[in-house]
Amino acid sequence: MKVSPVSETTAVCAVDSGLELLPLRVSSLGFDVAGRPLLADVSFTLEPGGRTCVVGPNGAGKSLLLRLCHGLIKPSHGEISWARGSADEQRRTQAMVFQRPVLLRRSVLANVEHALAARDCPHSERRPKAMAALKKAGLSELAQRNARVLSGGEQQRLALARAWALEPRVLFLDEPTAHLDPAATRAVEEVITRIDSEGVRIVMVSHDLGQVRRIASEVLFLHGGRLVEHSPVERFLDAPATPLAAAFVAGQLLW
Repeated sequence: MKVSPVSETTAVCAVDSGLELLPLRVSSLGFDVAGRPLLADVSFTLEPGGRTCVVGPNGAGKSLLLRLCHGLIKPSHGEISWARGSADEQRRTQAMVFQRPVLLRRSVLANVEHALAARDCPHSERRPKAMAALKKAGLSELAQRNARVLSGGEQQRLALARAWALEPRVLFLDEPTAHLDPAATRAVEEVITRIDSEGVRIVMVSHDLGQVRRIASEVLFLHGGRLVEHSPVERFLDAPATPLAAAFVAGQLLW
């Protein structure tokens, strides 16, 4: 799926940022392609507070689950329901950042201002909101630099700042530190932690179990398109409840 810089950060200034979307309830969720189930009978509830990491082997359905919950694609089966708000409010008070950020051929500042403008933020508010988000992401000194020449870690922090500027209540992150070196990974994790500290509910896909231990408070473990475990992070990493989860944590290949 091709993603535009605007669709990558689907939140809006005009919606009340105090709207509480959670809990999110996913019931018997399924998604099929040409009759083949890629997700099947997935059910869970995400309560307010906490940080959820979605883990599992390649092809387990992790990224697909985030896109379904965010509303980018429609499920084949089941239901995704938020606690309150109209469909438009629900859509506009979430954001999603992808593994490879989509950036405009403009300055760092202009990338954030463009997202704010596209979501109907008043003109007078765009510059201060954008600069505040860049400062929180450690990018204020790069505001006038072309976004396309940033390092991979800086680009990902820009994508996070762009989402953060729009004041979402829930932020979906699809492997935001994939392909980054340890220093850049830690810088991105610090931004995620700051976003979390402002009360934004984090739901994040990760392959890095060390990162999962640092970031998550709970884990959703998928395998073969099915939810195998939903548990607190310490329990999942230190005492998995199922043989599949134990094998995954131990680094064994899962087929």
